[in-house]
Amino acid sequence: MFIEPHLGKKSGTGWIEVICGCMFSGKTEELIRRLNRAIIAGQKVEIFKPAIDARYHRQLIVSHNQTSIRSTAVQFAGDLLLLSGDCDVIGIDEAQFFDNAIVDICNELANNGKRVIVAGLDMDYKGKPFGPMPQLLAVAEFVTKLHAICAQTGELASFSFRLAPGDDQIVLGEHKQYEARSRKAFIEGMAKRK
Repeated sequence: MFIEPHLGKKSGTGWIEVICGCMFSGKTEELIRRLNRAIIAGQKVEIFKPAIDARYHRQLIVSHNQTSIRSTAVQFAGDLLLLSGDCDVIGIDEAQFFDNAIVDICNELANNGKRVIVAGLDMDYKGKPFGPMPQLLAVAEFVTKLHAICAQTGELASFSFRLAPGDDQIVLGEHKQYEARSRKAFIEGMAKRK
């Protein structure tokens, strides 16, 4: 279990936390849990998500379990600098949808003494590193990789298998378009697609 460092203290030291994993692994749920704890600790919190992600709600981050927290949808990573103001903690969901500028933005925010909590898919539907996530993982002080349960085998899953046809890297969806799979089930499923 992740223990929040310096929760409730104003140390002036910033850092980056990354929560990653496949679809249905609980990334957004964990992000919301950490942000709620920061709010309870009396910290000023700002929460962002990419504008492209309007699956559940435009002003809320919503987990697959329907847990939610208010957020601001932004078009560009640079908007985070303008909108974060004097907050102590910044939450960012679905970071894989931002361009690589998000890495410099997160570093700048952390360098300015902010706790930056980022959640996102570490791999796309082909099992390849997704967007800026590899760079965010490299610069983060804390990394939490979550696992789902494989829809095929019941084992631990770390891959997001796309059920829907198509080759676009970004296809927003849920249970009808994706399922979590173990490595073996993912490889078998990808072989059948060819």
